Amino acid sequence: MTVSYDFTTIGALLGMLVAIVLIIKKVQPAYSLILGALVGGIIGSGDLVLTVSTMVSGSQSMISSVLRIMTSGILAGTLIKTGAAEKIAEVIVQKLGEKRAIIAITLATMIICAVGVFIDISVITVAPIALAIGKKAGYNKPSLLLAMIGGGKAGNIISPNPNTIAVSEAFSVDLTSLMLRNVVPAVFAVVVTVILATVLTKKQGAPVSEQDLENRETKQLPSFLQAIIGPVVVVVLLALRPLFKIEIDPLIALPLGGLCCALSCKCGKRFREYAEFGLSKVAGVSILLIGTGTIAGIIKASALQYDVIDLLELMNMPAFVLAPIAGILMAGATASTTAGATIAAQTFAAPLVSAGIQEVAAGAMIHAGATVVDSLPHGSFFHATGGAAGMNIKERMKLIPYEACVGLTSTIVSVILYLILS
Repeated sequence: MTVSYDFTTIGALLGMLVAIVLIIKKVQPAYSLILGALVGGIIGSGDLVLTVSTMVSGSQSMISSVLRIMTSGILAGTLIKTGAAEKIAEVIVQKLGEKRAIIAITLATMIICAVGVFIDISVITVAPIALAIGKKAGYNKPSLLLAMIGGGKAGNIISPNPNTIAVSEAFSVDLTSLMLRNVVPAVFAVVVTVILATVLTKKQGAPVSEQDLENRETKQLPSFLQAIIGPVVVVVLLALRPLFKIEIDPLIALPLGGLCCALSCKCGKRFREYAEFGLSKVAGVSILLIGTGTIAGIIKASALQYDVIDLLELMNMPAFVLAPIAGILMAGATASTTAGATIAAQTFAAPLVSAGIQEVAAGAMIHAGATVVDSLPHGSFFHATGGAAGMNIKERMKLIPYEACVGLTSTIVSVILYLILS
């Protein structure tokens, strides 16, 4: 079969390489991706006009995702500023107690992330509680941080977060269906996280100090019932489509959940302030996705996807392995779950579907794969989470293999589910 493309594989790969190098050099990720797309397009075609038009169309394809992500910030901002997210985490940790501290911290971070708080903010939110109970139980900081990160990774693949929204848009699938598809992989990720974090408690690591606990702010938190109203509203609204064929778009469900959260916490007058705070938290992700769209457009219009499929056929590998591999590689290259999942989904959605792979399954495998090596040092997540636990770069680096094991577990389970259900 004859295929047509506008850019060469070499151009697309060099464009990605330029973007990766710039990100490693601490150039703003969105600019890095835009410049990488420009360089890759020119090298791959020699046509500046074609390159720019493809970059623009690639960014335009991200607008619907960006709109939904911007409105998701309302929910995230309200959960954080009202103290609802912290209250949910606090209750979980208190109920399970010190003896089950690792399980409690893992579950708390997973749930906070799963209800719509971004993974890095989920870790930052839970960190003060985790450090306090960790000091009482005698756990070191690496074990506590791994519990939070692993829980966050599990929650991330079943959440209405930017990466999930971007993948669902790329495959044109219902957001709720994509979230539900990775519930079982998330459960396995939690189990592996608890096991690995428990192992780390028995190894030498930096202890929790009094200085770490001094950084915790004390504020009046809502009741647990008030705290869960917002997330419950979102879950119910998103569940209407698979249960009753009533479609409530995330663009409506997520901010409505934020409003209900503010009202239940008796903070309705401050809702505008919370929405502005949420927007400030998603602005960076939204800009990143626009930059991601430019290079995704170049890669999508290149021969790369066809050459990768030909390589898989040459190695006698089934087409579906392209999904998790693409998620792993792209997330590792950008050190971002959102950027990696988006580029992989935008680039390989069409060939995966044309190969007969169900859209939801392909999206779930890409999404799970994007959590394997998304926390490399050239990304912000690495530094934000390390700072939340008061760990230096050397200590934080040692956790990367453990984090990769958690992400790889959910990826393998997601692939096995595809094989069973297909």
